[in-house]
Amino acid sequence: MDTMFAFAMGEANRGKNMRVFDWDRAAMLIVERKPETVGAGLGGDWECTGGRIYADGAPVQREDTYTFLASTWATPEIDIDGDVIDCWKWQHDTPGWDDGTYWPDSALAILAHK
Repeated sequence: MDTMFAFAMGEANRGKNMRVFDWDRAAMLIVERKPETVGAGLGGDWECTGGRIYADGAPVQREDTYTFLASTWATPEIDIDGDVIDCWKWQHDTPGWDDGTYWPDSALAILAHK
């Protein structure tokens, strides 16, 4: 997706409900599937929003990757060993998550009990 289209979609959807990446679900899927590599991004715009979030049995540190995982129009997704799944919640249904949320404590606690 080109930058101008992404900008136009953002403007057209300004003020609408925000979808944010569901970190707790991601952690549960990781515990369940025990993947090698996990990425996350926005559907239709992975090249600008996606990155690795889990590798070598541990969460990837924020400074070692790039992701942007919230949108009013695109769907946050998780890629678990090549299986891409919608993975989001409405922002108003989360404990304060937004586009800057990255491995919140609740998700790390799920991973710790694997």
